[in-house]
Amino acid sequence: MSQTPPLRVGVLGCGGIAVRRMLPAMARVPGVEITAVASRDAERAREVAERFGAEPVHGYERLLVRDDITAVYVALPPALHAPWTARALTAGLHALVEKPMVTSLGEAQDLAALAERHKLVLMESFMFLRHSQHDAVRALIDEGAIGEVRGVSATFGFPPLPADDFRYRPDLGGGALLDCGVYPLRVARLLLGDALTVSGAVLTTDPDTGVDVQGAALLHDADGRTAHLSFGFRHFYRCVYEVWGSGGRIVLDRAFTPPPDHRPLLRLERHSASAGNTVEERTLPADDQFANVAAHFAALVAGEGDPEPERTGAVRQAELVRDVRRAAYASGGGNP
Repeated sequence: MSQTPPLRVGVLGCGGIAVRRMLPAMARVPGVEITAVASRDAERAREVAERFGAEPVHGYERLLVRDDITAVYVALPPALHAPWTARALTAGLHALVEKPMVTSLGEAQDLAALAERHKLVLMESFMFLRHSQHDAVRALIDEGAIGEVRGVSATFGFPPLPADDFRYRPDLGGGALLDCGVYPLRVARLLLGDALTVSGAVLTTDPDTGVDVQGAALLHDADGRTAHLSFGFRHFYRCVYEVWGSGGRIVLDRAFTPPPDHRPLLRLERHSASAGNTVEERTLPADDQFANVAAHFAALVAGEGDPEPERTGAVRQAELVRDVRRAAYASGGGNP
């Protein structure tokens, strides 16, 4: 019996999230092979490639012309995602792109069209979506555990970063909205669906760096359900969402960044005429969301599943990010 060849991946960039989390996870996934690692710094490429048994490549262009890779994982600063992903797609390579996949809606639309034209997989790497804890939340909602869903609140924030971090550079796609604000936005879509409208937003810009360092947004759908979202990187660490229903609520902590060995704690609060208010805590199974993303990407490349929702989802995400910026600017609570 012939064995399916591995998905050979070339890595564009040696960013922190790639080296700390995604590349080790890829190395754990059967059927995925880290073949080459490219950096503009030859020594950095060599250092990271050695860790994963890959070939170092000096320069991104040299990676894209290799004939031993089928896909790329793009782990560059956000402003570089669109141009290098476009080059990869044009070269016939599937692309898994770190979030945010783009810095503008037009870039998302162009990349989606390019991937569709070349019949290639284009996927934005929102790791948390592949963690089973969110399936547990959805199962409770579907069984009516908290009645009818009235709204969602989500928060993701953390303390200030080192002064030289790319997130403080507008030219590299920095800012809190693109870095941590996209997580609450994405979970609002996960739990309330894609028919959301941005009602209002605030972005606070640091005058020294020119990037937004914190923000909040209010979204709603046609049924009046709301999403209250907050984010930033000058805060005490918080990473949580709550689903509020007519008969209870679900709270999930460490919602976006659980390590593979973490067992999530789900809190379910309910009210009934017979028992009154009750609080139940459920410890959920650990899960490896980074490895799950790599495995899902590999499956799509292998033709197992439809890649179209990944393309359209990335475009919708970029549209909501644009709408948050527009709402903040219109209200005087942010920059255009």
